[in-house]
Amino acid sequence: MTRPGAASDLGVGKVIFEHIYPATGKPNGTVTLAGAAEIDRAVEAARAAQGEWISMTVDRRRDLMIDLADIVHDHLDELARLNVFDYGVPISFAGTALLLERFLRHFAGYADKPHGVSTPVNGSFDVNLIEREPYGIIGVITPWNGALAVAASCVAPALAAGNAVILKPSELAPFAALRFGELCDRAGLPTGLVSVAPADAEGGDALVRHPGIGKIAFTGGGATARKVLAAAAANLTPVVTELGGKSANIIFDDADLDLAATLSAHQGPLMQSGQSCACASRILVQEAVYDAFVDKFVGVVAGARVGDPMDPATTFGPVISQAAADRILDTIETAVSNGTGQLLLGGNRIGGDLADGYYIEPTVFGGVDNASTLAQEETFGPVVSVMRFRDEQEAVQIANSTRYGLNAFVQTTDLGRAHRVARRLEAGSVWINQFSDISPQGPYGGYKQSGSGRTGGVEGLNEFRQVKNIRIGMR
Repeated sequence: MTRPGAASDLGVGKVIFEHIYPATGKPNGTVTLAGAAEIDRAVEAARAAQGEWISMTVDRRRDLMIDLADIVHDHLDELARLNVFDYGVPISFAGTALLLERFLRHFAGYADKPHGVSTPVNGSFDVNLIEREPYGIIGVITPWNGALAVAASCVAPALAAGNAVILKPSELAPFAALRFGELCDRAGLPTGLVSVAPADAEGGDALVRHPGIGKIAFTGGGATARKVLAAAAANLTPVVTELGGKSANIIFDDADLDLAATLSAHQGPLMQSGQSCACASRILVQEAVYDAFVDKFVGVVAGARVGDPMDPATTFGPVISQAAADRILDTIETAVSNGTGQLLLGGNRIGGDLADGYYIEPTVFGGVDNASTLAQEETFGPVVSVMRFRDEQEAVQIANSTRYGLNAFVQTTDLGRAHRVARRLEAGSVWINQFSDISPQGPYGGYKQSGSGRTGGVEGLNEFRQVKNIRIGMR
C-alpha cells in the first residue's frame, strides 16, 4: 500500500492483485491493495502531515509544489510509459503526466494568494472577515482510465488549499499513481501528505466512510457514484463528482469537414479507444453534408494505426479488460440485431498478432435513432453513432436529449452560430472546433447526471476550501 517512505508507517494491505496488461492479456505485475486498516493508518499520517503543511509559510508550500512539478517534469517519459502499462493507452496519447505538471505549477501559484476578504456589515463598524480554509484530508478516488489526470485536477488544488490527500487509484491502473506518490516523497513533501493507496471496492468504501475524511472527490461512473454518495452520507461528508458522458458532437454544414472528421475521430472512437467520459460518441451531422462528412470520417477512423501501445506510431489500442471487451461486443451485436443503425465500420474483435489482447475494431454506426440504447447509454468503448439533423433547433434538441451533460462539441465557421449554440447546450464544457483539451485555467465538470462541482480554475480550487466568517466587535 502507498508509496515508499510512507509504507513502513502506514502498513501494507493483505490482498494481492494481479494486474493484466490489456495489450497482451498477460500479467505484468502485482499490487498490494489497501483495506480498512491501511486507510486508518493513511488518515492518521495525513492528519499529522496536514498539520505540518498548514503550519508552513505560504511561500514554502508554493515552492515545494513547484519542486514537485519540476520532479514530475523530469519523469514525464517514465510516467507516460506507466500509463501505457496501466491501461494500454497508446504512448502517443499517454501525455496526462504533462497535465499533472501543468496543474501543479498553476495551483502552486494560488498557495500564496489571498484566500479571503474583509467586508463591512450593516449598522456596525465591526471587522467582518470571510476566510477560506482547508477541509483537512481529501479522499481522491480515480478511475482506471485517468489516474494522473485526476491527480492533476484534484491533488494540485487540494494541496494549494492546504489539505492532505489520500489518492485511491483503481486496482486496474495503479502503477503511474504509485510512482507519483514516490515523487511526492522525493520533492520533500511531509510524509503522509500525499498517500497513494490502490484499492478495490472494499478499500474505497473504507475511505469514503472514514470519519477523518473532510471531503471526497470521485471520478467514475454513475452507478459507483450512487454507492459513494450513500456511504459518504453516514458522516455527511461532502462529495464532488465528475461522472460519465454521452457527448454530442454537432457538425454544421459550414464546418471545415476535413478538420471536423479528424477531430471527431480523435474525440470519438480513437482516443483511449473510446474509454473516456469526454468521448463524443453521438455525432450529429447536418443533412446537407451528411454523406460527405461520413465518407471523410470513416476514412480517418479506418486509417488508425492499431498495434503495440508502446509504439509511437500506434494511434489505437486495446480496451481495459476481457469483461469490457465482452460488454462492448455485446452492445455492438445488440445494435446490429435490433437494426439500430447501419454498421459502417468495424464491429469485431481484432485477431491475428493482437488476438491475446483486448482489441476491438473502431466501430461506426450511421443513421442511428437518437432514442435507441446505442445513442443514449454510455458504451465506454470505440463505438460511435452518427445521426442527421435539419437545422440548429433540431441539433440542440437532439444534443440535449440525454441524461448526461459533461461535454458538447460544435464544428462551425459561423461565430454567431457558435455562441448561440454553445449557450443552449446543456453541458459543463462546450468545445468549438476543438477537442477536449483540459487545462488548469478552465473549470471542468458536468450538468445533470454527469456530476456536480468543478475541477480546474478558481472554481476547482474552491471545491477544496470551506468558508468561515469571523466577526470582531469594535465597540
